[in-house]
Amino acid sequence: METKEFEARLAREREAIDRIDRELLPLFIERMRCSERVARIKREAGAPVLSVQREREILDRVSREAGDFGGSAAALYQEIMAISRARQHQLLDRDSPLRDLERAARRELPQPLGRVVCQGVEGAYSHQAARCLFGGAPVSFVPQFSQVFQEVDQGALGVLPVENSAAGSVTAVYDLILRYRFFIVGAVDVRVEHCLAAPEAGPVKRVLSHPQALSQCSDYISAQGLEAAEFSNTAAAAEYVAQERPQGTAAICSREAAERWGLTILAQGVQNVKNNTTRFVAVSKEAVLPEEANKISLCFSLPHTTGSLYHILQRFAVGGLNLTKIESRPIPGRSFEYDFYLDFTGSIHCPGTLELICALQAELPRFSFLGNYSEAGQE
Repeated sequence: METKEFEARLAREREAIDRIDRELLPLFIERMRCSERVARIKREAGAPVLSVQREREILDRVSREAGDFGGSAAALYQEIMAISRARQHQLLDRDSPLRDLERAARRELPQPLGRVVCQGVEGAYSHQAARCLFGGAPVSFVPQFSQVFQEVDQGALGVLPVENSAAGSVTAVYDLILRYRFFIVGAVDVRVEHCLAAPEAGPVKRVLSHPQALSQCSDYISAQGLEAAEFSNTAAAAEYVAQERPQGTAAICSREAAERWGLTILAQGVQNVKNNTTRFVAVSKEAVLPEEANKISLCFSLPHTTGSLYHILQRFAVGGLNLTKIESRPIPGRSFEYDFYLDFTGSIHCPGTLELICALQAELPRFSFLGNYSEAGQE
């Protein structure tokens, strides 16, 4: 095909597309006006925005009538209906609990801070994270992640690891976040450099550490032919090795923990990835929503419909919101049903973002807003 013929034929089709688009736009606007009138009728009747049966009927019809384009037509109409629902939520959800929270929540943590609680012992990476988040506030320690949440339930601030750049998510903590649904009020990334430390120099046959740290150092452990045994915390492993002095046993821990418990550092930087980072969050029973906060966390489950997760995530894309984390965890007592944990950049004080979160709260089962906070850089 010659260039002139190609350009002429393409121009004719583009003119047709432009004409169709000009015809579609007034119809779209008319449809949105209808949605607004529907919203007013629903408000008078006290009816919910989402009608699953009505939407299913529309999707079945357009899929059937569109023939070869059935799937594409259904996807288009799903997006149109999502936009329509969002507009109805704008009109109907003016007195939602989330709007009340956005207006009433503290913008800063109360001073003095009160208790700060970490899992482990002094010198743990959680301890480093707590210092970075809360400066010189006194920190107390408990043996288990679950006990941190129990302390938060009594008014403390908890500091917990949620994700490592090499070993992935700390699933036990995510399970507890989804169980308790407290508010995240801060986050920080802490550089992790593991040491092999023992009471004295000598041959080592066995290493103790938290499962995440053992995973992060698996190459070194394998290369040295060491037996790996799990412990509750990296610093707690250092404390145990220092106090009990089991023969041929070392701890994998931070330099700070090794020095704190008087251990000899046998090797440094034993993690698989040199630029190793763990993300920690601060958890509170009370919401704190700073004006400058830039990250939001949510959790929810999904209806058992085709493409439900895709269409939820698409709404974030349409809103120009960048997702930074998605985690799924089984719902206790339910077979093959899951809660989803989501992080994205944004501020609840931005009207468009608040509108989206309010709409999701109204539509999604087991929805919880988990906080809007700032994340500090690497320590």
